[in-house]
Amino acid sequence: MSLTFPNPSRSYDEAGKRIRFVGHDGMFQISFSVATDAISKASSEAPTAEATFLAAFDTASSSIHEIARNAYARTRKSIYVLTAADFR
Repeated sequence: MSLTFPNPSRSYDEAGKRIRFVGHDGMFQISFSVATDAISKASSEAPTAEATFLAAFDTASSSIHEIARNAYARTRKSIYVLTAADFR
């Protein structure tokens, strides 16, 4: 089976400065997070940081999901943290 993202839910992790989301490989749930600095140049200290980062994620979700698929295809782990290096 291939990795899919049927659930559009995502959440902002303020402490970790990342957006969390999940993918599914058949019945297995795979946890992903993407560092906010990888998808936005906004400051994490801004009062609207959460909304800004979630909007940036939504705008780039297709490419983020593709990068997540590539990472999963390489190692097949259950948890991934995507950073700016993954987007190069």
